[in-house]
Amino acid sequence: MDDLDNRILSALQSDFPLDPHPYHIIAQKLDTDPETILARVLALIDQGTIRRLGASLDSRKLGYSSTLAAVRVPENNVESAAEIINQYPEVTHNYLRENLFNIWFTLIAPSDHRIATILEEIRIRLALNPDDILNLPVRRLFKLDARFQPGG
Repeated sequence: MDDLDNRILSALQSDFPLDPHPYHIIAQKLDTDPETILARVLALIDQGTIRRLGASLDSRKLGYSSTLAAVRVPENNVESAAEIINQYPEVTHNYLRENLFNIWFTLIAPSDHRIATILEEIRIRLALNPDDILNLPVRRLFKLDARFQPGG
C-alpha cells in the first residue's frame, strides 16, 4: 500500500460522500481521477484489506432490537448448526469459539419478540435444551470507533 491507498482508506472510513458519484468527490479531494479511486478500492478488496464497504446503521435508532446469542452444540454438529443459524436474515454475524458455548451470533430484528421467536426456532431445529442457548441483549452500550490506521 502506498500513500494514495492510505488516503483512500481514510476517506472511505471518515468522510464517505452521500452522493450519486462518491468516487468523483473522493478523487477531487485526493487530487486524482475517479477511475483510479475505483481501481484502487477494487484492488484493496481483492487483497482483503477492505472486507466490507457499506453503511453502518444504528438499528436502535431505527426502532430495531438486537442481541448477542450463543449456542452449545456438539463439535460434530457445528457445521450443520451454523447452516441453520445462517438461514435467518436477521443474523448479522456468527463466530466459532473454543468455549462451552461454541457458536456465537448477533441478531437484529424488528422486536424483542421476534428475537425470542428466532432463538426458540433455532433451539428446536438444533434439538437443544433451553440451557444450551443464551440470549444476551445489550444492557449498556459502549461504542468504539474502530478505524484502520495506515502504517500502524
